[in-house]
Amino acid sequence: MARWEPGARERFVAAALELFTDQGYDDTTVAQIAERANLTKSTFFRHFSDKREVLAAGQETLSRLFVEGIAGAPAEASPLQAVAAGLDNAASAMTPFNRQLGPRLHAVIATSSELQERAVLKQVGMARAMADALRERGIPDQVATTAAELGVLAFKEAFAEWIADGADDDANLAALLREALDRLRSAVAQLG
Repeated sequence: MARWEPGARERFVAAALELFTDQGYDDTTVAQIAERANLTKSTFFRHFSDKREVLAAGQETLSRLFVEGIAGAPAEASPLQAVAAGLDNAASAMTPFNRQLGPRLHAVIATSSELQERAVLKQVGMARAMADALRERGIPDQVATTAAELGVLAFKEAFAEWIADGADDDANLAALLREALDRLRSAVAQLG
């Protein structure tokens, strides 16, 4: 097995998802993931604290991309325009690898209440990061929190559409994110 190779993190994610799909999350060990990825167990632990973390591999990156996009939005941007800038920034970093593994990731998460809880915590963390970035822009707390929650909902909806079976291969995640955010904005306006 290789001691170090480029793309190790992605290889661990792909290997873990294959094993979780084939034999179940609970029956898969870190040693099996490392073996399937053709890497060592110690290399695995340089990238992840445990097998559960493999499924949240992109959370910190995604949150950072949201925050960078919000911070880089024009000063006159509304809270939702700033969130849209964060979503655009995240979409620009999504690759065919993300799109390919997305359906398998969702399927694996659906098999375990532990993983479902972790997915919810991931969404909470992303919303917190976006709300903090909005507060840094001087947005009041409740407005920042609401805009961030709408951003997470838009991301969840658009990402699901992007990775769905039969989705257009040329579908643009950034466009899907904007459309989802617009639908949510419209839904909020209807609340009266």
